[in-house]
Amino acid sequence: MKNSKLQAFIPLFYLVWSDDLLTQKEFTTLKEFIASRNWLSEEDKQLLLSKIDINTPPSREDLKEWKTVIERSIDDKIAIKSIFDVVVALSDKDMNIEALEPDFIKLENDLGILGEEAISNFKTKTGSFTATSQTDSHFDIQKITTLLDGDQAPIIQKVKSIISRPEFAYETGTDIDFYREKVLVWCKILAHENLGNMAYPKQYGGGENIADYFAIMETLSYHDLSLVIKFGVQFGLWGMSVQSLGTEKHYAKYLKDIGSLKIPGCFAMTETHHGSNVKGLETTATYNHENQTFTIHTPHEKAQKEYIGNAAVHGEMATVFAKLIIDGHDYGVNAFIVPLRDTKGNTLDGITIGDCGHKMGLNGVDNGTISFDQVVIPKENMLDRFASVNDKGEFESPIPSDNRRFFTMLGTLVGGRIGIPRSALAAAKSGLTIAIRYSDQRKQFGPEGGSEVPILNYRMHQRRLLPSLAKTYAVHFALQYLTKRFLNRTEEEMQEIEALAAGMKSYSTWSTRDILQECREACGGKGYLSENRIDALKNDTEIYTTFEGDNTVLMQLVAKNRLSEFRKAFGEMGSFGIINYVYENAKSAIAEKNPIATRKTDEEHLLDSQFHLQAFIHREKTILASAARRIKKLIDGGLEAYDAFNVVQHQMIEVAEAYLERVVLEQFQLAIQTIEDVKVKEILTKLNQLYALSQIEKNKAWYLEDGYMEAVKTKAVRKMVNQLCWDIRPDAVALVNAFAIPESCLAAPIAV
Repeated sequence: MKNSKLQAFIPLFYLVWSDDLLTQKEFTTLKEFIASRNWLSEEDKQLLLSKIDINTPPSREDLKEWKTVIERSIDDKIAIKSIFDVVVALSDKDMNIEALEPDFIKLENDLGILGEEAISNFKTKTGSFTATSQTDSHFDIQKITTLLDGDQAPIIQKVKSIISRPEFAYETGTDIDFYREKVLVWCKILAHENLGNMAYPKQYGGGENIADYFAIMETLSYHDLSLVIKFGVQFGLWGMSVQSLGTEKHYAKYLKDIGSLKIPGCFAMTETHHGSNVKGLETTATYNHENQTFTIHTPHEKAQKEYIGNAAVHGEMATVFAKLIIDGHDYGVNAFIVPLRDTKGNTLDGITIGDCGHKMGLNGVDNGTISFDQVVIPKENMLDRFASVNDKGEFESPIPSDNRRFFTMLGTLVGGRIGIPRSALAAAKSGLTIAIRYSDQRKQFGPEGGSEVPILNYRMHQRRLLPSLAKTYAVHFALQYLTKRFLNRTEEEMQEIEALAAGMKSYSTWSTRDILQECREACGGKGYLSENRIDALKNDTEIYTTFEGDNTVLMQLVAKNRLSEFRKAFGEMGSFGIINYVYENAKSAIAEKNPIATRKTDEEHLLDSQFHLQAFIHREKTILASAARRIKKLIDGGLEAYDAFNVVQHQMIEVAEAYLERVVLEQFQLAIQTIEDVKVKEILTKLNQLYALSQIEKNKAWYLEDGYMEAVKTKAVRKMVNQLCWDIRPDAVALVNAFAIPESCLAAPIAV
């Protein structure tokens, strides 16, 4: 095979013999090809045919020599992308081999050879960019940590130091009773450190700092999530319901003891038959004017309070939501403080408590059921900020509208829908830290003759984890924005803030659920081992999509709020107003829908933040207008409004999702604009671009249907997502290290 003309066949011969077996089909295909080449002499043909004789396979030395010849020919040649490129590199320079490309390509296809895959067999380790990619840090990690922590850095550091103590070592046993007691002990330590009462007024022993309280909840979520929920039930739901729905007499009587955990308590809202439908609760609180008391009663088994945290073992009191009945008249759902147990743990008369038992996760929380059998409580136990019973036994309220009063009452509890998504975010950060650190160390496969390669170097593995990392950063800044809006809220914007909180609760918890599943799979069998903590993170956060409001129900709330805002935008103009709104929106989109814009694929355009935001805004406005049009058409056609909303429920979810994606992207972009450090800004800009383009890629079917993009552009978006993953990969470990999760809390051997 010294003849340079014949060397063109070496890569083909090597590939068909590389598995030590030449099949009959391969032999026939090659034989027919060689016989039909008129530029080969008979002597050349005989020599070539001798190399594919099934009875006399090439020796190991022959195969080694062929591979060496091939590797030498393609060394440092970036343009080598197919087997035919190798054929050209090996062929006689005087022979016009390029003209034979169609014949050789057909032969490759007939032999079932995949060009790019085959070429990878010939690339040495030194020539493999996949093998040589490695972890680096192009920015100051501490600067990103400082940015993420913001003004709450001091309290975050305090909490991290506490949960890093030896007494906070994880409980890994299977004894549910022991686990519950351990979590209670942890809660008492936190109460002793004045963390539980952080949101309460200073005159009642609190820190009067709600921003710090939210930061405490999020930071605790790097530790055991049962602790977080127990902490949240005691100091958040139970304590904050007293603070938000009660008045001065309740603060003085209860808040200090709730903050110190002297009075363990519950938040008893959910009932077996009326989970998310708070208005439909059936527990009653009947007023008895003669003795100034209320009688709390569960009318039937399905009206029992269910899934109530702290109820099964530790709770001594509860905020109970029940329908207020005065002289046979129903005044809607109100809140009452009801004792459950004495200080020795004995259940009081009329109270029946059950244990929800072992759950999918959060088994350190003692969830239970509560039923009331004609339980009498004093009049002052009604939490009367928004409604009360006067000395004459009459119902009074500063808010005349029953509907508005109900939603005002629930609105005071919106803080829970900020704490939960922030807790979920911390769990996602933990999972990603474990999975990305592991995939940077775990090596598997590699170029022939070279060492194995970290799995984080593989494009598919990057695809699995890095868009999720970008999304987690994006959600972080969006939740910071939500928290600030809540802290600085005015009455006029409360409805919008409540809707945003409901939406971000859904968006963040669904995101965490999906991210942790991907982290588990990305860690293979190691991710399945309990010692590496992803199982606990996964199981404990599963319920996050359900409590504090079922996500799907909450997204309906968000969509209805967006429709309400939409209605304000066109006032009472009816369908003509909607048509005008759609027309104006369409006019602004025409420029973006011109053939150049819909097909524009250059890198500068694809990475442009304005392009990203405009694409998100266009989707949000178009889906919203479409839903409004559809609902109006259904109602105008004679359908009840209730039925019309039911018909378009799937579209309502899209309305909410498009709105939330725009908010998340916008807040990430705004956060980046405040950064002065060039290197930090550069890496976070890449993460922002990855979040934006991966969401556009996820929604590409919509953009294609809408005509906002053409296929050539969505394909370019996909390629750019791949490229951004590759560009971010060296900094991936540094980016998760910037979360600064205590090593004792990560506690995963694979994340060391």
